[in-house]
Amino acid sequence: MGKDPSVTVGELGEGRVLQRVLAQLRPAETAVLGPGDDCAVMRVQGDLVVTSDTMIEGPDFRRAWHSGFELGWKLAATNLSDVAAMGARPTGLTVSLAVPRDTPVILLEEIAAGLTAACDAMAPGCGVVGGDLGTAPVITAAVTALGDLEGRPAITRSGAKPGDQLAYAGDLGLAGLGLSLLFAEACDEGVAHSRTLPELWQRQPEMLAAQLAPTPPIPLGIVAAGSATAMMDVSDSLSLDAERLAKASGVAIQLDSALLAAAFGDQGGVPVPVAAMLTGGEDHGLLATFPAGAVLPAGFRRIGVVQEVTVGGTALQLDADAYEAKGWDPYTVQLPGQ
Repeated sequence: MGKDPSVTVGELGEGRVLQRVLAQLRPAETAVLGPGDDCAVMRVQGDLVVTSDTMIEGPDFRRAWHSGFELGWKLAATNLSDVAAMGARPTGLTVSLAVPRDTPVILLEEIAAGLTAACDAMAPGCGVVGGDLGTAPVITAAVTALGDLEGRPAITRSGAKPGDQLAYAGDLGLAGLGLSLLFAEACDEGVAHSRTLPELWQRQPEMLAAQLAPTPPIPLGIVAAGSATAMMDVSDSLSLDAERLAKASGVAIQLDSALLAAAFGDQGGVPVPVAAMLTGGEDHGLLATFPAGAVLPAGFRRIGVVQEVTVGGTALQLDADAYEAKGWDPYTVQLPGQ
C-alpha cells in the first residue's frame, strides 16, 4: 500500500519522520560518516569553503507555487552556486528544517528527493550529510554547503583588475520574470487569478523553472577557476552583485547593454529585456572577471569591462552612464500580499 499523504509530522514524531526523510537521501562521496551521529565526518583534499543560507515560507517561497521537490531542488541550487563561485567542488550539505506540526510528512520526503536530484544533476558526488528537524509557525530551512578547493586558491570578489573582461554564465533575468508572472497570474493563498499554475507551466516553462527550480552552471566554477581573477554568484540581481564585486575589488565595472542583449536577449525562445537582466534576482549564475587577453571558458559570455575608479566616479556604469543598482533586499523590498 502507498503512504498516506495526510499523515503529519506531529502524528508520526521525529524518529519516524527522519527514517522516511533519510530514505530519500544519498550519501556524499566524501563523507566518512554521514547522517545519524552528532557530526558528519568529511574527507577533503584542500581548503574547505563553507556557506549558509536560509529560506522562509512567505518572503522566500510559497507552498502554493513550490512543490516539495522544487523547494528541495532550489535549496540545493542556491547554495551549490555559492560554492561554485569560489572555484570549489561542492562536497556536502547540511539541511535543517523547522515546520508546523500539521505539515504532511510526504512534503518533507519530497524536499529530500529534490535535494538529492539537484545534487545528482549539478554536483555529482555531493549529498546531504546531516541537519536537524524542528517546529516553527511556517516552514523554515537553513542550509550549509561545503566545498573542497582541492589545492586551488579560492576565487574571491576582490581580485578584479582594470582592463579585465566581465563575463557571465547561466540564466539571466528569467527568474525575475518568472516571479513577476507568478505574482500577476498564479493562484496564491486563495486569491483569484486569471490562470492556474499548471496553465502557467504549459505557457512559460522556462520562466517558472528558472524561478522555482533553477539550474545554475555549477561545474563552470571549477572551469573558471583556472583563469578568473574574481567571481561571485549572482543572487540578488546582476546590477547589485556587479556593484558589490566592483567595490570589493576597488574598481569600476561598466556593463554593456549591447553585449547583454546579444548574449541573453533570447533565452530558450523567451525574449528577456536588458532591464530584467539588470534588476531581476535569483538566477544564481556566475559573474566573473578574466584578464583582457584570456579566452573565456565555454559557457561564459562577455557583458562588460573592468575599469579604473575615477575621482568622483561610480562603481557601476551601464554603457557610458552611471547606473543605480537595484534588486532584492529582504529588508526593503515589499512583496505583494505582505
